[in-house]
Amino acid sequence: MTQETSSNGSGKMIKIAVTVGLVLAGSYGVYSIIGGKGNVQEAQKSDEGHSKVIAADVKADPAGISKKLSKGKMTAFVIHAKRKPVSTFDFKDGEGKALTLDKWKGRVVLLNLWATWCAPCRKEMPDLGDLQKQMGGDDFEVVAISVDRKGVKASGRFLVEAKATALNLYIDETTRVLGKMKAIGLPLTVLIDRSGKEIGRLTGPAVWNSKEAIVLIKTAIAEK
Repeated sequence: MTQETSSNGSGKMIKIAVTVGLVLAGSYGVYSIIGGKGNVQEAQKSDEGHSKVIAADVKADPAGISKKLSKGKMTAFVIHAKRKPVSTFDFKDGEGKALTLDKWKGRVVLLNLWATWCAPCRKEMPDLGDLQKQMGGDDFEVVAISVDRKGVKASGRFLVEAKATALNLYIDETTRVLGKMKAIGLPLTVLIDRSGKEIGRLTGPAVWNSKEAIVLIKTAIAEK
């Protein structure tokens, strides 16, 4: 990916991305997309202290999406002042069927990019699975896309080992989605509204079945 970017005359952007990636790594335990390892010990710390949240007991914020929702477990979630359409990219499901995000138009999507070698990804995957189990349906889905070149079997095995089998298996072995989504590290999680526009994003692991995350997502679902 570095070579492709450099060939387009964007070497400076790579340096900026690496610098920002390292800063984020120190804060959130991010794995750089060019192979650098962030604060893995922090990412691997147990988060068993938080109590299980029942999504049905959580309500959307009546004030709608605002920066005040970036708090608690969602402090690192960056909410955009102005939403822009998400770039088009191709990926596949576990059976090799070609897909784009157009399939989810009209639904709220929590797009997550991950890889089997990413320790912070493994940390948050069970919470993403629990979120999908509790809230997945006609209005919402966690679309977790593996960017691992090891292929479908390795990615599928990872979901089983991470106890996240509530998630559907999606994969982009070409890793082009990283460039399309301007990912500077993994995991990257992006909240997308019903019209296909990016509400905001978070680089690094998070507790995605926390009360704060559920309020954020329910508020997005409540938008007309």
